[in-house]
Amino acid sequence: MTKKYHVYLTNEQRRLLLDSLIVKKNELIRTGHYTDAIDEIIIKIMKAKVKRVRVKEV
Repeated sequence: MTKKYHVYLTNEQRRLLLDSLIVKKNELIRTGHYTDAIDEIIIKIMKAKVKRVRVKEV
């Protein structure tokens, strides 16, 4: 049984994550490696639902 994790990101954090993955993908392409795993992660992030959550500061 696999565990599921939920990650809550702000719009800025989501953008930085996608930018970092794209940079890594380009680096792998440049060195001739496969990018299948990163492609799957990028697709999952792009398809993820955007949910508004209130955060209480303690």
